[in-house]
Amino acid sequence: MPTGHLSDAVSSANSLPLTAEQEAILASEGNIKINAVAGSGKTTTILHYAASRPQGSRILYLAFNKSVRTEARKKFDEKGLRHVQVETAHSLAFKAIVPRNGYAVSPQGYTSFEIAELLGLADGGEKHGAFILANHIARFTAYFCNSSVQKVQDLNYLDTVTDAKAKAFVKTFYAQIVEGTRRLLKRMKEGEIRITHDFYLKLYQLSNPVLPFDYILFDEAQDASPAMLDVFLKQPATKVIVGDMHQQIYSWRYAVNSLQKAGFAEYPLTTSFRFHQHIANLGREVLLWKKHVEEAMPVTITGKGKPGPLVHKATIARTNLGLLLQAIGYTKRHPDVKHLYFEGNLHSYTYADDGASLYDVLNLYNGKQGLVRDKLLQTMKSMEDLEEYIEKTGDVQLSMMVEIVNEYGNEIPGLIKELKSKHVEDTEKEKAEMIFSTVHRCKGMEYDAVQLAEDFITETALEKEADKKEEEKASPVKLNEEINLLYVAVTRTKGLLRIPEKLLPKGFPPSPHIVVIPAEKNEKRKEPRSVNDGHRKEDKPRSFAEIRLAQKNAYVRWNEESDDELRRLFHRGVSIPALAKHFGRKSSAIVSRLKKIGCLEDSSPD
Repeated sequence: MPTGHLSDAVSSANSLPLTAEQEAILASEGNIKINAVAGSGKTTTILHYAASRPQGSRILYLAFNKSVRTEARKKFDEKGLRHVQVETAHSLAFKAIVPRNGYAVSPQGYTSFEIAELLGLADGGEKHGAFILANHIARFTAYFCNSSVQKVQDLNYLDTVTDAKAKAFVKTFYAQIVEGTRRLLKRMKEGEIRITHDFYLKLYQLSNPVLPFDYILFDEAQDASPAMLDVFLKQPATKVIVGDMHQQIYSWRYAVNSLQKAGFAEYPLTTSFRFHQHIANLGREVLLWKKHVEEAMPVTITGKGKPGPLVHKATIARTNLGLLLQAIGYTKRHPDVKHLYFEGNLHSYTYADDGASLYDVLNLYNGKQGLVRDKLLQTMKSMEDLEEYIEKTGDVQLSMMVEIVNEYGNEIPGLIKELKSKHVEDTEKEKAEMIFSTVHRCKGMEYDAVQLAEDFITETALEKEADKKEEEKASPVKLNEEINLLYVAVTRTKGLLRIPEKLLPKGFPPSPHIVVIPAEKNEKRKEPRSVNDGHRKEDKPRSFAEIRLAQKNAYVRWNEESDDELRRLFHRGVSIPALAKHFGRKSSAIVSRLKKIGCLEDSSPD
């Protein structure tokens, strides 16, 4: 298996005899769930399980997504298991629902602008109210389609909204959001408009299908939607659910940890064939951080990987913003590098799901509204308008774009152009001298060496969160998922891991497989240091993770607390360059914010 491709150490596992844990799974009968640590050869185990079933058995393998499905089909064919049908939940649903009803599918779904037009939404006295309503209608629609309930009114959309201003908007316009959601679903069902992928999966779940198989093997089930899980659990076949409860990272897509919900006999896979014991120990220690959230039991991980040459290297970040900052910093430090690769393609990192591009935000930033192509952003007169929209929708991707524009301004076109000139296509991925990826895009991948960005949660942030009043704390689901994201990132390496000092568990011992990056050598966006102006150490601004937790969502922007600190330091006479260094931003971004909060007049010099 080439490094940097989908894998769970199948190559290594295939060359070794099956472990006692794997043998126990093959000997099992009835419904079971397999809780497999990263790199533990779960695909190999599934292959052997399918081969060991009685001759003539009808077997379905359910993959999490299309890329996993393609890889799995190849592996089953190589093993001679051509009687195993390989599908995703969506491919099953598509075949059963779309042709029969003559539906047309909208590949990218609908933008907020399109939904506002389709439903004829009004502003309701709110600035950009129609588009904010449309944004929440789109989310409620996705929430319902991924759920297992029968009716929209069986869900409370407010349960999914965390940002204070967004929640206030939703409370005020809840009836309109529900009504809009029902109208959008009705128009799709009646074929008046194209349907979404989520929608035909929902119709499939509601049809209560009975699948003609003796065995159903459900892989990566820790990130299944309730709709997918409902279809699976209702089948009369012998069911095998496979995953890692500590790799659940899609709750923002309304996924649930199916391993915890399936009441089957549990079989563990605790030996990783991907990495050395030192990486296994680090993964275990990171997962123990869950003790700051709720009661947590130690996880057993045995590392039996044998590191090879460090050929394929990857940089992994928590967010798109963190990754772009890493990529820009890397090209500046290594101007001679010729080949880079972005998992998911670089294009996807400069566009939001709703259609807006980084260039649209930059043009708005520069007051060039006539150059903005996105229809929603065309309705914005200024960055302040966009920030107000973000506050009332909690749009993570647009918020990240604003952060990038505030950080790099008009340097962006040149920086992106340079990245594009060095980016290789999928067919030439092996040439890449560095691969860049967010955690979500490298799920299931492995690399010879991995460097982590700094935008992951830290144990210090978790300890601070644990000390908060109960009503101020972020939800345990979100906190645990932040820990899972770091665990997944750490366990992508087969050999060497380069990790920022602030992400390392306290007291973790030195290792030849783990290189700790001291704080002063970290990338841009490091933990800000105190400005030499006499203010207390505990007043310093917080890390990405700490701000993210305080706002109880997954994006970073100026908030009331950071505005107060900026205002206080400015009035103490701290210079613009010192403020920029302190907050980890460009001087132009500091000046822009000072103007917005009334500390500088628009005519004030930079």
